[in-house]
Amino acid sequence: MPESVFTNISKIIERDSKVTTYKFALLRAVIDIIQENSPYITFSNGRVIIPTGLLIEKWILYYYPILESSTYIPQINGDVNLAFGNQLNQIISAYRPIGGFSVFYNDLKNKGIPKIFERDFIALAKKLQDTITRMPMKYIGRSVSHDFYSIFNYQSQRLKKNTSTIIDIEYLINNFGSFSIPVEYYEAFKVLGSFIGGQDSILFKWAEFSVNASGKRLSIENVVNEVLRSPITERDVTESKNIYKSILKKKGKVYCVWTGKSLSRYDVDHMIPFSVWKNNDLWNLLPSQTTTNNQKRDKIPSPLLIERRKDLILYYWELINQNQAMRFRKEMQVALLGNNPFSSWQKTAITKLQNSCEYLISNRGYNGWDI
Repeated sequence: MPESVFTNISKIIERDSKVTTYKFALLRAVIDIIQENSPYITFSNGRVIIPTGLLIEKWILYYYPILESSTYIPQINGDVNLAFGNQLNQIISAYRPIGGFSVFYNDLKNKGIPKIFERDFIALAKKLQDTITRMPMKYIGRSVSHDFYSIFNYQSQRLKKNTSTIIDIEYLINNFGSFSIPVEYYEAFKVLGSFIGGQDSILFKWAEFSVNASGKRLSIENVVNEVLRSPITERDVTESKNIYKSILKKKGKVYCVWTGKSLSRYDVDHMIPFSVWKNNDLWNLLPSQTTTNNQKRDKIPSPLLIERRKDLILYYWELINQNQAMRFRKEMQVALLGNNPFSSWQKTAITKLQNSCEYLISNRGYNGWDI
């Protein structure tokens, strides 16, 4: 299995468009189907073929509890409904008085959807088919290739003639075509899919162990929230930024680190975004023009950009070193220098910063940024 496949998967998760949760739902569904070793999976010409109906079933199972929840859980940016939200809400409303989610799934899996709900369910299935095939299937992989449908291919024909009058999972499998992915992606999802999907991730297993050890007095959500809690708070971020601003105030003139323009108003923000690397070190905080900082947001400075701006980066690092020597040297040593001596820190730190940014862009799949 080519190593590039794992790099591509990482890029897809981090860099492909995140306007909705559709991308995550599609990847999760494909992984779940592969992990369950569905007997409907077939192989042809280096691709793995799977009924689209199995995806439709998974999407209903994922989104039903989210839309049914009394807590509003956003699934799309802006005040816009999910493309299939109205159709799914029809089913949720229909099943609410007769047992809800569990009764619905029992009908879908075993008994068949009641005649009175069939029209609404088929409308939902068709809308899901249209949404899945025209949206995430089309766009997933564009961070790796500029082509549409670069990983997923969709075939709309029925897999076989449907003779059943029951509207159930088998109906979905037989009537909504199929899709395919390259066999190397199938192999990657087969081996590591449960880690990507989260069921076997270290955090999930840690939380699961703690829940069982508590006699199930705790919930997975409680434990995960605590395990993921960062020691760096908003107060810490503000304190570091205030230290930086006080240093700049003494100096007088402030220049945007990315454009070199003289600034009267500016932002002090993280060079490597805080959302990517929970690092609040002073060396990672640099003054930037507000409009430029808004363009950068959660992107990673390219190594070439750092090379072009290294004189100004070093200028600010020297200022911090003069004013906060002990903190600066400790943070610089731990984050960038490692075993290299501080006596020649400038060149080593810039090189290490470039290497870290290149790794985040090329291997972790974050968006690179240049001006």
